[in-house]
Amino acid sequence: MAAIPHAALMDRTYRYQRHVYDLTRKYYLFGRDRLIEGLDVPRGGSVLELGCGAGRNLFAVAGRWPDARLTGLDISAEMLATAEASARRRGLDVTFVQGDAGDFDAAGLGCETGFDRIFVSYALSMIPQWERTVRSALNALAPGGLLHIVDFGQQENLPAWFRPALFIWLSRFHVNPRETLFDEVGRQAAERDMTVRCDSVFRGYAWHITVSSL
Repeated sequence: MAAIPHAALMDRTYRYQRHVYDLTRKYYLFGRDRLIEGLDVPRGGSVLELGCGAGRNLFAVAGRWPDARLTGLDISAEMLATAEASARRRGLDVTFVQGDAGDFDAAGLGCETGFDRIFVSYALSMIPQWERTVRSALNALAPGGLLHIVDFGQQENLPAWFRPALFIWLSRFHVNPRETLFDEVGRQAAERDMTVRCDSVFRGYAWHITVSSL
């Protein structure tokens, strides 16, 4: 059987789920609000979310930093349709773009000098070539910018039975936690003389990785 292109797979997966996505994900996508609180967006700063889905995180950013310039990139047209409708209802000025998070640049998204803040929330575990997404994100950072990533960890400090049970369940949604996530981000950051740190969320349930562009 031929492989389904990733955009079509995401559209098929979320064609109906998108309507209740944010209501259901709040019960197991831990660390998202902690990431948002730590963005510390400068006045009038530019913010990009990769894999923005239905827009929940960007709307939260808009609430904390109303003068921020917000852009969301996602490969799923279905998800973006929901995000755009939600932004209109809220009266928020958010630019949503359909595209591949592993193949973009800041200029192509209307930010010639790079983004002040880029974040990826539980999306790298769904992107087949996630290493390319990390590379594109680091390349799109403005000088002094920050990249924040939160995604599933390896459950390292949770009971031994928990990890296989969770991973089997996640695979039903085409989610594959990346065991080498921190190592890969660290390697790419070192290539650019950027600093990186990783914080555990709920005993390794999730990892919060921050990269600083000096």
